[in-house]
Amino acid sequence: MSMPEIKYCPGTLKAGYSEYSNITLRHVFNGRKVSPIIPYNSPASNIDAELFSGNQLQMAISGVQEKFSVLLDKNKIRLTQDNEQGTYILKPIPGVGKHPDQMPANEHLTMQIASQVFGIETAENALMFFKNGEPVYLTKRFDVQNNGEKLAQEDFATLARRTPQTHSENYKYLGNYLELFQLLKAHVPAYQIEAIKLFRLILFNYLMSNGDAHFKNFSLIETAMGDFKLSPAYDLLNSRIHIDDKDFALEDGLLPRNLTSGRIKEQFFKLGELSGISVKQVQKVYDNITSQEKKVSELIDASYLSNKIKRNYKQAYQTRLKKLLRD
Repeated sequence: MSMPEIKYCPGTLKAGYSEYSNITLRHVFNGRKVSPIIPYNSPASNIDAELFSGNQLQMAISGVQEKFSVLLDKNKIRLTQDNEQGTYILKPIPGVGKHPDQMPANEHLTMQIASQVFGIETAENALMFFKNGEPVYLTKRFDVQNNGEKLAQEDFATLARRTPQTHSENYKYLGNYLELFQLLKAHVPAYQIEAIKLFRLILFNYLMSNGDAHFKNFSLIETAMGDFKLSPAYDLLNSRIHIDDKDFALEDGLLPRNLTSGRIKEQFFKLGELSGISVKQVQKVYDNITSQEKKVSELIDASYLSNKIKRNYKQAYQTRLKKLLRD
């Protein structure tokens, strides 16, 4: 794979950059002058495969996709060694799914849309490229502070005490999204504030065809006060491009099956009502999520997706948008 031409910041996707913008350097790399080119060949190339193999064994983060632990060493991103605390995660091209070479750019784009267009707090992230030109998604760990100390983090599967042993191998896909709000209310003092954030994120996942938003892809993070809040969003992507999935990751959808009826808009407003969010607040979030087509399209066009996948991504977005706007 040849090295792509960099015309947009591989962090913010702003035009006119052949490297990272100052905004990306400040937010993702602590102000260090880091190159978008990572000093390794991809793990699939076999050239540096042994280095990556040893690193992957250190990772304690769940998920089926390969993830590698890296840190910032002066002005370079490098793989962690024994007993080193990684501060970033690398996600290279996976070995499964359709159009796997597009997945790093897909996740990067979706995270940028969430943050820049809809104001959703996300894990800091950027797109990088191996020496052989393959793209790799980089995300900064929000559970590790600059001094190396780790904050407590619990995903919603853990909060619900679900494991493969207790709830089958499908444990993270069981139930409905109303259950997330019930768990949030039980564990978060500032529920009214965090519930609106959770509602916005679930609505965003539907709009962007993220059919893999399961229980482990939502988390709580410890605050400076020692209590918990909703963590920054992570693992956001248009999954429809890579797998033939359903509208929602959870088996029952938005609501318990006996309450699932009507158009998708009615279901979202019912979810808001049952979660204790005022109609006014639900309407405000709904209006914002469904009124940014120009900004979303501009970011899709600026992304590092192929032209074909850009069209697919935009078509999927517009299809969901029309469904949300239908009376």
